[in-house]
Amino acid sequence: MFSFEELTKQFAQRFNTRHFPGTVPSLYEPAEYFLSMGGKRVRPVMCLMANELFGDIYPDAWHVADAIELFHNFTLIHDDIMDKATLRRGMQTVHAKYNEPTALLAGDVMMITSYECLSKINAPYLHKLMNIFNKTAKELCEGQQLDMDFEKRDNVTLEEYLHMITLKTSVLLAASLQMGAIIGGSGEGNQDLIYEFGKNLGIAFQVQDDYLDAFGDPQKFGKQPGGDILANKKTFLLIHALEVASASQKKELLGLISGNAPDKVAKTLQIFRDSKVDSWSKGLKDKYLDIALKHLDDIAVISSRKKPLQELAGFLVQREY
Repeated sequence: MFSFEELTKQFAQRFNTRHFPGTVPSLYEPAEYFLSMGGKRVRPVMCLMANELFGDIYPDAWHVADAIELFHNFTLIHDDIMDKATLRRGMQTVHAKYNEPTALLAGDVMMITSYECLSKINAPYLHKLMNIFNKTAKELCEGQQLDMDFEKRDNVTLEEYLHMITLKTSVLLAASLQMGAIIGGSGEGNQDLIYEFGKNLGIAFQVQDDYLDAFGDPQKFGKQPGGDILANKKTFLLIHALEVASASQKKELLGLISGNAPDKVAKTLQIFRDSKVDSWSKGLKDKYLDIALKHLDDIAVISSRKKPLQELAGFLVQREY
């Protein structure tokens, strides 16, 4: 059994090569530039780990892992455009470094290349993997649209937000695990359990992401501090603050959301702290982590094989970047 770190190193050695041809450099160099930023490679490595949970890693798992990472990066390029983000992993985003039309096309070609990776699979489970991949891709689009819709609303509930981030964030983690489990030869029951593990871990992951966007060290997190606040995103923190803040704090918070004051981030963060949103988010994160680990525990394989995934879950929800 390999640890997350060991599999990440193996995946990086395979993945960190040129993925696009040298023709039309104005299209392909921006795509290569974005991939060169690196990243945690969590999703593709989870696919490999789920395969290994049930047996030796098959070559097909590497093709799926490549497809997952390319598709994930495609979504990030487009997300950065929609969010008007200038930094990703501490570097200029593609649209900021080049231009928006080029970034759109670079993302598009990355998505197409992800399907080319899937086409390398010749196994009988290819049809099922494609169905999961396509379903997940559509859900990601739904989640992104809901995220943008919520920016225009003042009354987003916690349940609505949970649904949105399940689509936008959790389903790709869950699908990565499920596809790896399928390649590893798991039964339907174990596939369902590992999907639920990933889905709930994804929610805990997003709680931590929301927290870091507000309170994280920008040198470690690699993003503009308070980016979600500036974009008026309805995060776990904001939704809970609106629920528990005093009348005067809520009025001030709604005014900050609707305006563009130069001290918008600082004042919003102060209300978050006064409302104890930071400590509340830790409890919520732990809740979904516990649910995720319960599903992992129920998977019918020996406990020792689950240890790498248990360790990864702990890392993802305690990370500072």
